[in-house]
Amino acid sequence: MVHNSTAEAEVLTHGETEAAEELVGQSAPMRALRDWIGRVAPSGSTVLIEGESGVGKELVAATLHRLSGRPGPFVAVNCGSMSAELLDSELFGHAAGAFTGASQPRQGLLRHAEGGTLFLDEIGELPLFLQAKLLRVLETQTVRPVGLDREVAIDVRFVAATNRDMAMQVARGAFREDLYYRLNVLALKVPPLRERSDDIAALFARFAQGFATTLKLLPPRLDRAALRKLQAHTWPGNVRELRNLVERAMLLGQTPEACLRLIQRDSVAMQAEGASGYPPDLPLAEVRRRHIEQVLRACHGNKSEAARRMGISRKTLDRQLAGQ
Repeated sequence: MVHNSTAEAEVLTHGETEAAEELVGQSAPMRALRDWIGRVAPSGSTVLIEGESGVGKELVAATLHRLSGRPGPFVAVNCGSMSAELLDSELFGHAAGAFTGASQPRQGLLRHAEGGTLFLDEIGELPLFLQAKLLRVLETQTVRPVGLDREVAIDVRFVAATNRDMAMQVARGAFREDLYYRLNVLALKVPPLRERSDDIAALFARFAQGFATTLKLLPPRLDRAALRKLQAHTWPGNVRELRNLVERAMLLGQTPEACLRLIQRDSVAMQAEGASGYPPDLPLAEVRRRHIEQVLRACHGNKSEAARRMGISRKTLDRQLAGQ
């Protein structure tokens, strides 16, 4: 796996994608999802993957690419992880001298994904002016790097993902309706973990074996009583939360039940803190900081999800955390 240090993009070659983690689970929702993936993967059509934070939308996108037969790379970029200006340059590229500091030409991720799949994660975070540019790319299958006087043809399969209600985003004017319909040619819904609790045992085993290899530790034992407790948990952080629980249990040498009790205790404490409010003499900046930290904990550190819940942009969240 190669990481683009600037764009925080992940690039997988066709061979590496085949070796990537597989979708785990034999529950009815997962069997249905795999069936749909098998149907739409070879089509080459644009796919919109919907689902809550932590359900594994990128894994679904990588599986689509693996089954598509496309020889090019799988390129993943998080649309909410960088400024609009940087995202513009990273996606579309630029010619040398296009702007101050552009001493070298940059190909851009759209061209880097030639012959493969470009995965646009958190597509709902894409700024409006970039939505217009992306729409033209989808319609013409060409890209025009900044500073270049001609368009370049590309062969790229587009897959987007979101944890937002995109129809609501369109109604609010935060997302272009024409782009939404262009992306929503085929839609895949990834079920939350609470709707596929039958898969928890298999997921637990997969994560435990993986951490046993990387951490050089024995995998924890999951008996029936422990499994029932895990299956009864609501898993607001979905598969990502379960993975974190397994890792924590192994690092601390605790049972899965003990780690789950800590998670549930922290959740109750956060709810109580939120219900009690803040002291009336607390400075507004401190109230803001505490609230952001509380939401971040509830989102298991996912800044984009926290920003969505608070109704602010990811950029604003980063500024608030920096005390600006």
